[in-house]
Amino acid sequence: MNKNTNIGTVKMIRGIGPGFYWNIKTNRQLIAGILELKSPDEAQRFLRDLMTPAEIKEFANRFEVAKLLSQSVQYATITEDPGLSSTTIARIAKWLYGSLGGYRLVRARLYPNIFSHHSNSFKPRKGLFLT
Repeated sequence: MNKNTNIGTVKMIRGIGPGFYWNIKTNRQLIAGILELKSPDEAQRFLRDLMTPAEIKEFANRFEVAKLLSQSVQYATITEDPGLSSTTIARIAKWLYGSLGGYRLVRARLYPNIFSHHSNSFKPRKGLFLT
């Protein structure tokens, strides 16, 4: 670590797990494949080949939860709607407001008028613990 290393990033990377590496051939190929997609139709076809309908629904729900959390929707409301467990929603919140910023990056690009000014604002509500 050096003086520019964010402790939160180190903790988050450790939280991914010791067996997860982006720099292995199969993971690099997956990222390269995603980056080659040029249209919504291509993305839909690729994701359908890659995942089951249930997996697509799960990922779509997670992305919706990230959007709702970003809009300060009440946590209790979120747990009722998409059918995800409170543990999964808490995990989404942890990654949404973590220092890697993947959810924030995509959300800001998809919804620039909504998220351009307060992309990092977050206040945990009762029942949502980010540790």
